[in-house]
Amino acid sequence: MPVRKARHDAVEIAYETFGPPGGEPLLLIMGTALQMVMWPDDLCAALTDHGFTVARFDNRDSGLSTHFAQAGRPGPAKDRFKPGKAAAYRLEDMTGDTVAVMDALGWSSAHIFGASLGGAIAQLTAILHPQRVRTLTLASTYAGWKRGRVNMSTVLRLLLGQSLKRYPAGRQGAGQRIVDAMLLLGSPGYPLDEEWWRRAAEVSYERDPSPAGGEMRQSAAAGATGDLLPRLAGVHVPTLVIHGADDPMIRPRAAKEIAAAVPGARLVLYPGMGHDLPRELWPAIIGELCALTAGTRTTPD
Repeated sequence: MPVRKARHDAVEIAYETFGPPGGEPLLLIMGTALQMVMWPDDLCAALTDHGFTVARFDNRDSGLSTHFAQAGRPGPAKDRFKPGKAAAYRLEDMTGDTVAVMDALGWSSAHIFGASLGGAIAQLTAILHPQRVRTLTLASTYAGWKRGRVNMSTVLRLLLGQSLKRYPAGRQGAGQRIVDAMLLLGSPGYPLDEEWWRRAAEVSYERDPSPAGGEMRQSAAAGATGDLLPRLAGVHVPTLVIHGADDPMIRPRAAKEIAAAVPGARLVLYPGMGHDLPRELWPAIIGELCALTAGTRTTPD
């Protein structure tokens, strides 16, 4: 798929599409420091088989989109306790990037599917640009950073484990680093596809070999944006909240909060699912997505 660029002020956002242009528009938003290639091609193809035209993109500060290296790299403590000073931008800016991709595609509105930090961006898109959102699917996410939603012991284990281990340079090290991370964050009830994660990380390395600074700046943006929960009562689009019952990173209570706050939202907790979307659950997740979008579709499933 050819990579194209959308523009939001001085920022360029790389994106690509799957499926015929006349399908139901579905925009996928990935999480912190992960590039659009972390939405598996096979999942995107399966979604097109159900009538969607799928678009995915690199968030700012990742992949082939504009980076903010000149802003420096905030530390993990600073982005939590002094987020306003640490952040080079806010999630509102990343929401503007999302809308810019839709504009570039000629989509007046779309179904939005956000994972992890991408779910927070998706929520804010529905809050700030309700006319652009047909339905909202939120996976493994939270309503902005707040104590108790994120399992900080997992964050510390991840940071400590990766800082103590010496990884080889280049593609090999990038692949092993993500495999080690997903062995901690992935789904305990399903086998981890280590080879897929390794290949995806190697592709990501070729596209962006220095993601660490962007990861911290995106994290700081989440901290600076604040709690979205009080604003979710104003979201009036069909909403699906899916979460792993065994997510070691973002506690299931975060999903329950969102589902309780958005009028009419449906909550699905998957036993054995962690902070990822296991292939074995794709048919169930796609089924939920199709049910969610059925009442708003302009094209048949």
